[in-house]
Formats: sequence, C-alpha cells, structure tokens
Amino acid sequence: MSQSTVYITGAGVSAESGIPTFRGKDGFWTIGSANYTPQEMATREMYLSHPDEFLLWYYQRFASYRHVKPNLVHLWLSDKNLITQNIDGLDGKAGNQSYIPIHGRLDKVTFLHDQGTPVPIEDAPWDEIAKTCPDNDETLLKAALLDAFRISPKTLTPEPMVSLKPFVLLFDEYYTDLYRISEAEQRMQAAECFVFMGTSFSVNITNIALNHALRSGAAIHIVDPEPVDIGIPGIVYHAMKAQDYIAQ
Repeated sequence: MSQSTVYITGAGVSAESGIPTFRGKDGFWTIGSANYTPQEMATREMYLSHPDEFLLWYYQRFASYRHVKPNLVHLWLSDKNLITQNIDGLDGKAGNQSYIPIHGRLDKVTFLHDQGTPVPIEDAPWDEIAKTCPDNDETLLKAALLDAFRISPKTLTPEPMVSLKPFVLLFDEYYTDLYRISEAEQRMQAAECFVFMGTSFSVNITNIALNHALRSGAAIHIVDPEPVDIGIPGIVYHAMKAQDYIAQ
C-alpha cells in the first residue's frame, strides 16, 4: 500500500450501494424521529438520557444497511491508503484490511466508557435483534434493543462498563485513539497527495486533513459531482462521481 497518497472518503462513495448520503433530500440528517431532529438524536447526551429512543433511531436509520454490498469504488479503494468517514464497513467488505473508519463502524459496539479510555470493540447484536422483532414493531424493538445493550428498562440509564454503545463517533464526542486518530494523523503527515472523494467537508476530519496538506505542501484533489469550493488556491477539482474518476 502506497503511503504517498491518502484517500479521504465520505457518504457520496457509498451512495451507489444504496446508502443515503447525510445531507441530501432523503439523507440521514434530514430524517429524525417523531420528537427529535437528527442532530439531537446522534449525540452521546441522547444515548445517556433516552437510550430507547436513541437505539431505535440508530437501528432503523443505520443498522438496516448492515448487509449492503460494496460497489466498484470500494473495490478500487481496497488496496489504497484510506481513511473513511463512513461507518457502513463497506471498505472492509471490499477487502481493505488497513483502512481507518475514523467515525466507527455500524457492525461493532463497545462498552459505555469515558472518552479516551481503551475498551474492546465487539460485534454488534443487530441480527439477533432482527430475529427477535421480525415485524419491526417499535415497542418490541425498543425492549429488544435495551436488553441487547444491557440497559435496564426500568431506569433507562446506561451503566459505564456494563451497557453497550454503538461504535460510532457522535456529534458531541471527539476523536480518540479508539477511532485511530493518531494513526490517521501519522498517515496524513507522510502523505504527498490527498484525494477527497464524496465528502461535503462538514466534519472535523476533513479540516484536520486539509491542515496537514497545507502544512506539508501536498497536492489536494477533490472528487465530487458538485465539489465544494473551499477557497484554497491550487486545489484540483474533479466535478464527477467517484466511479467516473476511477474509470479515467
């Protein structure tokens, strides 16, 4: 795997696999729950205060895509130096053994822990939950989710190092080495070229990557059908889908 180019991918790369982007018309961040906006749902505070609502929303919005297959772009990236914002795990399914899922993975969980504390990463119980609630009844689903994530239905209070939490970086959390941030920055420091694919530049990891690129003088390429003009001289914009870019 060449370290000279680092690829930073976002939701646009997985759109061809049938996974919604985050900010499109039908995107994840335009669809909330009955009582909360997506930005309110995807927080550690919501998980701690309303774990039943949080887990139901997460299960319905994310875990439902756990069996989606990788597309040609994921396969092309399978031997690349890759850092992805996506939690769908498709890069791993495509065969990339060293990619960094900087925001976590939907097929994994951890114990509830203080941020920065090392904890094991385990397989998520989504399939078992689906077998328990095949008709998607929300009342049954909430009960099954609380049971699987070891949260008392009476107290509705997740317990540190007892209850489980989806392995996903939430809006009010920060990058830690559980999400391999130090390794990601080491790769960025060694890179001579940065290729951003299918990202809206609305998350912190893209800002971190841009700062590394600017400090080192690395080349910067942006691949997107409607690329965001980030106002930095010298950037090469490729106004196309990722699958068209890799076909060149």
